[in-house]
Amino acid sequence: MKSQNKYRKFQLQQKNIEVLEKENTRFKRVYSEYENMSAELWKLENSNGDPVPDDFINAMVMQATYLEEEIEDWLIQFNKKNADIQN
Repeated sequence: MKSQNKYRKFQLQQKNIEVLEKENTRFKRVYSEYENMSAELWKLENSNGDPVPDDFINAMVMQATYLEEEIEDWLIQFNKKNADIQN
């Protein structure tokens, strides 16, 4: 049994992500890039193929982390905006 993809961090916020993707093309591009990079990292870390240099994986992890932080910022602002509207 393969391990769960640890890079799928935003599964619980899919509805908010879908709204943001419709509202903001930059968010959509960043999130798409994050999803692609997450899937690729998971494959690299769980494959039995040729070994990949640690420097390459570390660079991908750093880029994915940067994208995660950007997505988190958008989600925080989105949630804050929606909370303000409800109050």
